[in-house]
Amino acid sequence: MTLLQLLVGVLLSLGASSLAVEAESVNWNQFRGPNGAGLATGFKPPLRIVADQAAWKTPLPPGKSSPVLWGNRLFITGVEEGRLTTLALDANSGKVLWKRLAPEVSLARVHRANSVAASTPCVDEDRVYVYFGSYGLLCYDHEGLELWQKPIPTPKSMYGVSTSPILHGQRLILVLDDDANLPDSKLSRSKVIALDCATGEPVWETPRPYNRGAWSSPMIWKHERGTELVVLGNGRVYGYEPATGEERWYVMGFSREPIAVPVAGNGQLFVSVSMQGGRGDVALDPEPFWTAMLHFDRDGDGRIGRDEITKDFTSPFRPELPPGHPGFGMPLPSDPARRRKRQNDIFGWRDRNKDGFWTQEEFAADMRVGHGQPNLAAIRAGGRGDITETHVKWNLRRGIPEIPSPVFHAGRLYLVRAGGILSCVNTDTGEVMYRERLGAAGQYSASPVIANGHVYLFSNRGVLTVVKCGDAFTVTHQADLDVAVAATPAMDQDTLYLRTEDALLAFR
Repeated sequence: MTLLQLLVGVLLSLGASSLAVEAESVNWNQFRGPNGAGLATGFKPPLRIVADQAAWKTPLPPGKSSPVLWGNRLFITGVEEGRLTTLALDANSGKVLWKRLAPEVSLARVHRANSVAASTPCVDEDRVYVYFGSYGLLCYDHEGLELWQKPIPTPKSMYGVSTSPILHGQRLILVLDDDANLPDSKLSRSKVIALDCATGEPVWETPRPYNRGAWSSPMIWKHERGTELVVLGNGRVYGYEPATGEERWYVMGFSREPIAVPVAGNGQLFVSVSMQGGRGDVALDPEPFWTAMLHFDRDGDGRIGRDEITKDFTSPFRPELPPGHPGFGMPLPSDPARRRKRQNDIFGWRDRNKDGFWTQEEFAADMRVGHGQPNLAAIRAGGRGDITETHVKWNLRRGIPEIPSPVFHAGRLYLVRAGGILSCVNTDTGEVMYRERLGAAGQYSASPVIANGHVYLFSNRGVLTVVKCGDAFTVTHQADLDVAVAATPAMDQDTLYLRTEDALLAFR
């Protein structure tokens, strides 16, 4: 080989590598985009959105999955007349290009705030991969031709399945954590699996004996010491060797209900889990809970009487939600005998002076909301086994979201929690640079995404807030779209794609 041929080969190789990196960066190919990071480098979707000025709007069957994108095609799932459905749409026009039904199965029971179509697809240049907890995995080409299918028993989960598959090289990776798990690793129902993308054949399977049902999705952590598969479970976050599934390390100290996807930046991994029940602060402010309780104060005397603990009563867990919302709290049992017992029990707990009423002071004195501690942990790379004491750089226990994942940008981490509270955290020190209310209250399910030097945040009520990245809190734009939003948006070079409760919209 001549020197000229060698140089040409190197340049071609570099060109191919650059194109591969570019291809990955311009395709929002999984939940929260490339590697689940929620970061769109170089993208410039609109900073200002007007509700009735969408470039297009396409009706969708119900579902909670987020849209993904490859080239000029969007892929999303739903449930239509009892059938699990995958759809492909033209990103330019919103036209439905094809729709495919999964094999007919009994749909799993899920919480009213969840959906049997909650898991987000992932896509590469050849194939679309779809996971339904009620069925398993399906693989299509971009034209909708089914390439393979893999039925998987539905993991038991108290809220329903929502984890999404991811891609790493030629491997499709899926976490299957199960509430019916057994402690013996040989019999563990919980596991993480890797399949061959082309065939759906198993490559490796790793038991997760200490893990019960969880709702997070895995991610790939590339750092100076190598590449690791990171999986957040209840109580722990784990690092695995992605080629073999071998467990490398774990960090403890998280609560029972992990939902967010870990993110990486500045050579560190950031893992966030709220307290069980959704609480984001160690210190509890009872005022919002008492205010929510007053919904049941039918005579308006500022107290809760025993006769006001009726069948419609609900103990609030998330006071930022309206009473009647499925995530608001714990309702009384429907069975009359169990309901009467529960009425007597919960009233007796707080009626300390036995006068037949709850006062605000009695209610606040016996707050029992959540378990464990909220935790945002910054983890350094390296180490084997239990690295809780050796590789956790700092912890934060304030402002931790229940559902939305954090997003990293330029040495800062942004977190939005219920009530519309945005925190900006210095990732070197764990210092909170600011913690501000967005002026858009209520629950937040969509994870924040960053593009154009701004954080895009959607409340469940459909209020968009666009905040400038940086140490100062600056709202660039806010708009009430007056639609329900639970899914995380997708983006390309100039467009934001938003799933609402009944449609997919494009804003340019």
